Amino acid sequence: MPALVIARLVLVEASRRRLLIAVAVLTLVVIGFTAWGFERLTSLSCGPGRPCSPLETRAIAATLLVLVSFMYSFVFTVGAVFVAAPAVSAEIESGVVLAMLPRPIRRSDLIVGKWLGLAALAGGYITAAMSLEFIAVNAAVGYTPPQPVFAILFMIGQSLVMLTLTLLASTRLPAMTAGIVVLILFGFAWIGGIARAIGTALEAETVRDVGFVSSLIVPTDGLWRGTLFHLQPSLLAEAVSTNRAFAANPFFAHEPPGAGYLVWAAVWTAGILGLAVLSFQRREL
Repeated sequence: MPALVIARLVLVEASRRRLLIAVAVLTLVVIGFTAWGFERLTSLSCGPGRPCSPLETRAIAATLLVLVSFMYSFVFTVGAVFVAAPAVSAEIESGVVLAMLPRPIRRSDLIVGKWLGLAALAGGYITAAMSLEFIAVNAAVGYTPPQPVFAILFMIGQSLVMLTLTLLASTRLPAMTAGIVVLILFGFAWIGGIARAIGTALEAETVRDVGFVSSLIVPTDGLWRGTLFHLQPSLLAEAVSTNRAFAANPFFAHEPPGAGYLVWAAVWTAGILGLAVLSFQRREL
């Protein structure tokens, strides 16, 4: 299949530009630094002359792991945007597309192949980075989140949403403009998620509904809530579900996205990919 060949070329090109090596080295440095920080938790004091108990240490580690995961989530999202932004526009500007398309390669093959290659790149990186981070935290303080696999899957879903939207923008806009536009939409969705959480905590239906609509327009924040929920220990999840004050905190989730929302996110992503194919097919080169 031409799309699979193009996907392989995307991975080869990333390797040729030493992107994979640079990202791997930086990720290992970050994981080593965070592992050192978590290891220092074992020497903390939770009272005058009283060291923290193992339970208290794991509770602190769970909270810090949520914050570290938010940092990773932001890096994954921004990385997906900046990798996908020049995927089509740069090749149009350089004329590479004109050399490829006269061969028996359809425009849809090019877009789908780019998406498959970038999705494999993002998914593999997220899985490796977060797995190593969880292993490092477990080795440092003996804590592992309750559902690490689901947390990773939701992170991958969030990045795929941004990657797909950026690919659509790349079919019409220059790389820098496409990246900026998509990042603004990402910020809009994140603020909408905070508004929804505040509206839920204060029982303000209008604010909550506005936040919910924003999570449908760009479903990144809803998927991030899924990551949050599966990172939280069960005791913390119960506290979040019973205390309205916790509901307004952007770093806690009282429930995961429902099945209907997950279906919507999948349909949304497929629809945006279809729009990217249609947009590229109708563009004059």
